Amino acid sequence: MADALSVIPASVLRNLSDKLYEKRKNAALEVEGIVKQLALSGDHEKISAVIKLLAKEFTYSPQANHRKGGLIGLAAATVGLTSEAAQHLEQIVPPVLNSLSDQDSRVRYYACEALYNIAKVVRGDLIIFFNQIFDALCKLSADSDANVQSAAHLLDRLVKDIVTESDQFSIEEFIPLLRERMNVLNPYVRQFLVGWITVLDSVPDIDMLGFLPDFLDGLFNMLSDSSPEIRQQADSALSEFLQEIKNSPSVDYGRMAEILVQRAASPDEFTRLTAITWINEFVKLGGDQLVPYYADILGAILPCISDKEEKIRVVARETNEELRSIKSDPAETFDVGAILYIARRQLDSEWEATRIEALHWISTLLDRHRAEVLCFLNDIFDTLLKALSDSSDEVVLLVLDIHACIARDPQHFRQLIVFLVHNFRVDHSLLERRGALIIRRLCVLLDAERVYRELSTILEGEADLDFACIMVQALNLILLTSSELSVLRELLKQSLVNAAGKDLFVSLYASWCHSPMAILSLCLLAQLLEPGRYIWLLKALYGLLMLLPQQSAAFKILRTRLKTVPSHSFNGDQLKRASSGNPCSQILHYSGSQITEDGNLRQDNGNLQSGINFASRLQQFVQMQRQHRMLEKSQEQSIARSSSTLSKEGPEAEESRGPQTSNSNLPPSRSSRRGLG
Repeated sequence: MADALSVIPASVLRNLSDKLYEKRKNAALEVEGIVKQLALSGDHEKISAVIKLLAKEFTYSPQANHRKGGLIGLAAATVGLTSEAAQHLEQIVPPVLNSLSDQDSRVRYYACEALYNIAKVVRGDLIIFFNQIFDALCKLSADSDANVQSAAHLLDRLVKDIVTESDQFSIEEFIPLLRERMNVLNPYVRQFLVGWITVLDSVPDIDMLGFLPDFLDGLFNMLSDSSPEIRQQADSALSEFLQEIKNSPSVDYGRMAEILVQRAASPDEFTRLTAITWINEFVKLGGDQLVPYYADILGAILPCISDKEEKIRVVARETNEELRSIKSDPAETFDVGAILYIARRQLDSEWEATRIEALHWISTLLDRHRAEVLCFLNDIFDTLLKALSDSSDEVVLLVLDIHACIARDPQHFRQLIVFLVHNFRVDHSLLERRGALIIRRLCVLLDAERVYRELSTILEGEADLDFACIMVQALNLILLTSSELSVLRELLKQSLVNAAGKDLFVSLYASWCHSPMAILSLCLLAQLLEPGRYIWLLKALYGLLMLLPQQSAAFKILRTRLKTVPSHSFNGDQLKRASSGNPCSQILHYSGSQITEDGNLRQDNGNLQSGINFASRLQQFVQMQRQHRMLEKSQEQSIARSSSTLSKEGPEAEESRGPQTSNSNLPPSRSSRRGLG
C-alpha cells in the first residue's frame, strides 16, 4: 500500500473519488500515465500495489463515488499496461466483475464501461473469465436501468467478437451455463440467450449441433413467448439447426426425439406445428436410430392427426404414413408391445380420426408381426370389444376387420364369438344399435355359415332365455334380409335335397327354437318359399292371418301381400293335395325325392341317405318353449308377490320407499323382447 501511495499523488487519489465525473476522468488519465511509466521500467511490483490500492480502497469502498473512481482507475491502469496487462488480470478483473452486481445502478454502469475498456485491451486473454462474464451479462440484460442495459449490450457485443476469434473458448464449459438458463421467462434474458446460440452456431470451429439436445427444449419453450420478436428469433434459430441436421451425417436423434414428443403436445399452436415438423424430418432422416422411439413418436403423432389446425393435421398425417411405411424387425429393438399400448390408449381419444389411425396401426402390426401381436392379445382384446360400441361406423368396421384378422385362428374365432355374445348380453343397446352391422360384417370377413353355426351353438345353451330370444330374433332378421347372407339363404332352401343345407338347418334350428317367430321363419325359408311346389306356404300364411287382429297393421300388410300371389302359380293337382288333409305329402314331395314316415329322405340317385327328422325337431322346439313358459310364469309370480307385499305394507311404507318405476332386478318381460330395430 505504501508503494502505491508513493507513486500516486494524494491529489490524484482525492480526485479519483470526487463526485464530479470530469475530475474522476482526469485522475484516471494520470493513473494511466503512472502505470505506463512503471510498465516501461518493468516495476511490476509497484503496478500490483497500485492495482491493489484501487481495488481495496476504492472498488470495495462503501462510498459509491469511491467505487466509481476505482472502476475507472482499474480500466486506466489496464490501458497503461497495454500488452503487459494479461499478467495482472487476476487482480484487475474480479473487482470489476463484483461491481457488475452493485446495488447502485451508476456503479453497475461504470463497471460495464470499465470491463469494456479492459476487454478492448486484453481481447482473448479475457476468455479465462468468460463464464463469470456471461453470468453477469445474463443478469444485466434484464437490468431495471435502461442505461445499464445499453452498456451491457455494448459489452456483450464485444465479448461475442472476442469469443468468435478465440481458439481458447471451451464450448463444453459453456453449455451447462446455457442449459440452466434456457427456461428463464424474462424476455430480455431470452433474447440474450438466443443471441449467443446464434453467434456460436455461426462459428465453424464450434459444434453447437452436437450440444443441441441440451438447449433444444428451451428454444421450443420460447416459441410460445408473448413477444413476437422472441418467437421469431427462436424460430429462426430452430430453422437453422434443422437445416444443419439435414446436412449432417451424424446426429443424436434419440435425445431430441424425446423433447419433440413432449412439445408436440404443447397447448401453443405454433410450438405444436414446429415440433411435428421436426418429427416429420426426423422420421425421414433418422432411420434405425429412431426405432426405440417409435412408440413415443406415434404417441405424439396420433393426437395431432385430429388437431384443430389444418397445417398440423397435414404434417401429422404425412408423418404417420412415413412411420408406418418403415418396416422394422422386432429383434432390432422394435417394441411391438409399446406401440400396441399407444394405439390402444388412443382408442379412447375423443377424436374419430385419431381412433381410426390407431386401429390402422393395430391392423398393420397384425399383418407384419402377427405372432408378437397375439402375445399381447389379452391386453388389447377388451379394448377392441369396447370399440364396437363406438359412435363412428368407420371405427366399428375397422375394429371388425381386426377381430376377423385375429379370428383366423380357430381358438381365437371361438373366443371372439363368445365375447361378442357376452357383450350383447350385458349391453342390449349395443345389439340394437350395432348388432346388424357387426354380424353382417363378420359374415363377410369370416364366412357367414361359420359365424352363424358358432352363434347358434352358443345360444343353444344360453342360460338367459330372454336374451337368447332377443338374440335369435336379431340373427333371424339379418338372415332373412341381409344381402351378405344370400348364399346362406340359398343353402337353407336346399335343406331337403342337400346334405350341407340339411346340416345347416339342423344347426340353426337348435337355437332358433328360442323364438317361435324365428323358427317359423326358418322353416318357411328352408322348405316352403316356393308356392308353386308347396301350397302349404300359402295355407300357413293364411293361418297366421287368422290369428292377427283385423284392425292391426300387421293384418292389413299380410293380407295385402297374400293378394299379390298369382293364382296361376298353382295347378289343380296341388290344390287337391292341399285340401286332402295330408299336408306332409305336399311338403315332403320334392322333384323325385321321397321322405319316409320316420323323417328320412331317400333320393332316387341314392346320394343322400337320410333327411331331417321332423318329429325330433318338433319335440326339440316344444321342450325349449316349455322352458320359456316356465321362466315367464316365474317372472309373473315374482311380480305378483312383489305387488302383494307392497299392498300389505300399506301406503305409509309405500310412501317411505319413494316412487318406484320398475324393478331392475327382474328380467325383462316377454313383451319387452326386441331384436334389431
